[in-house]
Amino acid sequence: MALYHTIVGRRLILIVGLGLSAIFTARAHDIITTPITWDREISRIVYERCASCHHDGGQAFSLMTYASARPWAVAIKEEVLERRMPPWGAVKGFGDFRNDQGLTPEQLELITSWVGGGVPEGEAKDLAPDPKFDRPARENPSHGAIAVSGEFQLRKNFSLDGLAPKSIPEDAAFQVTAELPDGSIEPLLWFEHYSAKFAHPFLYRTPIELPAGSRIHGVPPGSTVLLLPATPATTKATPVP
Repeated sequence: MALYHTIVGRRLILIVGLGLSAIFTARAHDIITTPITWDREISRIVYERCASCHHDGGQAFSLMTYASARPWAVAIKEEVLERRMPPWGAVKGFGDFRNDQGLTPEQLELITSWVGGGVPEGEAKDLAPDPKFDRPARENPSHGAIAVSGEFQLRKNFSLDGLAPKSIPEDAAFQVTAELPDGSIEPLLWFEHYSAKFAHPFLYRTPIELPAGSRIHGVPPGSTVLLLPATPATTKATPVP
């Protein structure tokens, strides 16, 4: 019996050893078909857009080195292409925001090429400097803000600096628009994959001027979104009958 267990144990060790050997051999012989490397291009994207959460002691697993990021390469590509990461929480291009953390089309193409081209590391001399994690205070003014839930109509002119989610279901998706008195539609924000864990305001690059009588559409009953003023305001809003 002891001899049987010894033989079985050796077989298991041999099988596991061969499996690990195959994995390392496959990685060692990845075919590199892209000039994009971790050290020169990808580390800069990760340090700028991801490392604030993905570092040792951060909110998520570390992506600070090639060794730590390499096993996640395919998952990184899938998450950024689906716009789940970085956790911006809105559809890119629906509104122009100064604090937009979503990746640009060029950055998405770099990551896609890197993963599809063999995930090369590159040369250490090209590596981006280590990022700093001192996060600036979030811009989220509340004086003069208007809480919107359901359909609302502005009674006075309002200079809109941005929107701030106050109460939104996890992973909710809905479009917020403003219908101006002349009938034109101003896209404000399209929530998608929003998570309260990464709560933040959405601040426009340029304030949007909403005349009196403008109607805010799209905020579902039960959800609340704050309209943030560009300057302190006493503008009133009333529910649409």
